Amino acid sequence: MNPKIGMRIPPKIGSKGIRGVAEFAKSVGLEVVDIPEYTSEIKQIFEETGIEVGSIDGVGAVGQTKLLNKDDNIRSEAAEKLIQQITDVARLGGKVLFVCLAPEDINQSRADSFAIWKETFPEIIKQAEKEDVYFAIEGWPGPAPQYPTIGCTPEMWRAMFNAIPSKHLGLNFDPSHMVRLGIDYLRVLNEFGERITYCHGKDTEILLDEQYDFGILPATFDVKYSFSEGPWRYTIPGYGQVDWGKVATRLEQLNYNGPVSIELEDHRFWGSVDAESKGIIKAKEHLEKFFE
Repeated sequence: MNPKIGMRIPPKIGSKGIRGVAEFAKSVGLEVVDIPEYTSEIKQIFEETGIEVGSIDGVGAVGQTKLLNKDDNIRSEAAEKLIQQITDVARLGGKVLFVCLAPEDINQSRADSFAIWKETFPEIIKQAEKEDVYFAIEGWPGPAPQYPTIGCTPEMWRAMFNAIPSKHLGLNFDPSHMVRLGIDYLRVLNEFGERITYCHGKDTEILLDEQYDFGILPATFDVKYSFSEGPWRYTIPGYGQVDWGKVATRLEQLNYNGPVSIELEDHRFWGSVDAESKGIIKAKEHLEKFFE
């Protein structure tokens, strides 16, 4: 197995524009870039620079989405836009749509959101099957203290895959979220491995001193680091709890053929082009120890 290493676009590197992003990726040896949208212009730039498109953010389906709104009209309009995007992306050759399903009302229960999702998504997945496009559900649980996102725990994945068995509904395997939530990320690969449609290269460090102060709860008064809620912090691969060698072995056994895409959320490699570049390069160097 030799998955290609890619990245989601960090903000400072992203300020270079899509051509600048592609040229940066090529210059540091990355082969894949995830993008917020896919257009013919982006396709041409990627072809000219030798970069492949990775995951594409589902329109209106990343973060607090109208797809889980209780209002039928609002929800239907959002679903129509996503269905149209599936068609548009397929015509450009895109394959994976990235979604993170948090309701607009963060106080809406996950049970209520799931019930709405169960009614909304079958038609969306039918279009994905027709166009041979795959969804990758992100496991970020959403903002504290509500944690309203659906699709971030094994309990919810089982319910979602029972409701929609189609293999075009899949997971974005991001072990960083599982570590912070106390979920065995290797067991996830064993149970849900055939549903992995994308993979993020991101890690989480458990901060033991802070965990003593806060337990598993978010800090009440002060968070020491960015990309943290107190007892943990997101890191680049190699600085957290994830055993990437074991992840690579499991993915190889599963015949995973997608990329491993670096998602840079680490306070030490943030705030400037130079810092972000250093973080991407260090993450790539660590991942390449296991994915070559």
